[in-house]
Amino acid sequence: MSALKIKKGTSRHSAYDLRDPHAEAIERHTLAVVVDNEAGVLARVIGLFSGRGYNIESLTVAEIDHTGHRSRITIVTTGTPHVIEQIKAQLGRIVPVHEVHDLTVDGPAVERELGLFKVAGTGDKRVEALRLADIFRANVVDSTLESFVFEITGSPEKIDAFADLMRPLGLTELARTGVAALSRGEMPAA
Repeated sequence: MSALKIKKGTSRHSAYDLRDPHAEAIERHTLAVVVDNEAGVLARVIGLFSGRGYNIESLTVAEIDHTGHRSRITIVTTGTPHVIEQIKAQLGRIVPVHEVHDLTVDGPAVERELGLFKVAGTGDKRVEALRLADIFRANVVDSTLESFVFEITGSPEKIDAFADLMRPLGLTELARTGVAALSRGEMPAA
């Protein structure tokens, strides 16, 4: 008789849960980092992530203070609580970084993303795409006889749901901005 060949770990489809019950869970965090708007700052921030093998799910950058030459970098990342704390501490040590806020921990936050969807189709698929776009409050920003370009704003989950529904209707191209986020109410003292 041969031994059972069960791999360590599990998937959501397995009947066996072989994961360590004491292991820390992977969490998704949204970080807001205020930096000087100067050459090389973004490369240093991204270098911190890539050099240590941390993943970035979403990244947006824009200048927020023209006179003070400051930019805000919004990063969505995943990791154990220990890894997230390391990331925040290491970001705070980079010289042009002024503030690091973990919007996931600081309290309620508003997250929005913009998506552009090119959907090709005719006949019933075209009508269904327009109907779903209306339900999701997506705007038609370009139209030809063969395709539409929809613009939709909302949470990342809303963008994902819209994409899932448009794929069978002829989704040919997709562009996303990444998450922009702000905490609700007053910002806690740093």
